[in-house]
Amino acid sequence: MFRALNKYRHVFLVGLQSNLIYRWNFLIRASFSAFHLVVVFILWSAAYEGKTTIGGFDVAQTMTYFVALMVMQFFISAFNEDYQISEEIRNGLINQFLLKPINYFIYRLSIFGSARLVSGLLAIVPLLVAIPFLGDYIALPSGPDEMWRLYLGIPAMAMSAMIQFTIAFCFGLLAFWFLEIQSFIILSYAIETLLAGQIFPLDLLPQPIYTLSQYLPYYYQMYFPVAIFTGRLNAPAAVAQGLCLQLAWLVILLLLSRFLWTRGLRRHTAVGG
Repeated sequence: MFRALNKYRHVFLVGLQSNLIYRWNFLIRASFSAFHLVVVFILWSAAYEGKTTIGGFDVAQTMTYFVALMVMQFFISAFNEDYQISEEIRNGLINQFLLKPINYFIYRLSIFGSARLVSGLLAIVPLLVAIPFLGDYIALPSGPDEMWRLYLGIPAMAMSAMIQFTIAFCFGLLAFWFLEIQSFIILSYAIETLLAGQIFPLDLLPQPIYTLSQYLPYYYQMYFPVAIFTGRLNAPAAVAQGLCLQLAWLVILLLLSRFLWTRGLRRHTAVGG
C-alpha cells in the first residue's frame, strides 16, 4: 500500500516543482484578486453607509468574510483542472494512464493538491502587504471558546477542496462524449459564483432560499468553510450537521465521477499514446 502511495507522492512533488516555475503567474493572479477585493470593499462600504449592520453583521465582519474568501479560493478552488483533463482525453494523452498501474483520479488529485498549495501560499503575500491597511476591517472570532472552528473548519475546508476537484473532474470527463465542454464549465461557474457565496454571503438570502441552498453542493464548495472561520456560523451542532451533508455530497460526487469514468472508457477509442 505504501509503495502504491509513494508514486503519488512523487507526482505531488513533481507538480510542486512545476508550479513553482510558474509562481509569478500565481502571484500576479493573487494581486489581481487583491484589486478585486478593493472593489468589493468600496461597494460594501457604500452599502453600509448610514447602517451599523446588514443581516446582523457589521462592516468588519463582512469584509473579513471576503478577505477569507479570497484566500480560500487559492487554497481549494479548481481553476483549470476540468480543461486539462478534457484536453488529455481529447488529445489521447490519457492512454498512457490506461496502460500503467496508476489511478487517474488520484494522479490528477495529486497535481491539484500541489498547485493549490503553491497558489494558496502565494496568495498570502499580497494579503500580508495589505494587512496594515485592513486592520480595522478584520474581525475574526478569537478566544478559547472558538477553538471548535479550527477543529471543524479544517475538515470542512478539506472536503470543500475535494468537492471542487471532483466536480471539475466530472466536467473534464464529459470530453468522452462532447468535443467542447467550455459551455458546461461556464454555466457551472456562473451557478457556483452565485450559490457558493462568492458575490455575497449566502446568509443574506431570504431564509427559505438560504435553507434550500444548504442542501445543494455549491453551499459546501466555498461558503461553508469560510463561514465557519469568519463567525457567520456560530452553532457547533449545526456545523457538525453541515459536515455530514458535505460528506454526503462528496460521496455522491465521487460515485458520479467513478460512473462517468467507467462509462467514458467504454466509449473511448485509444489512438496512439
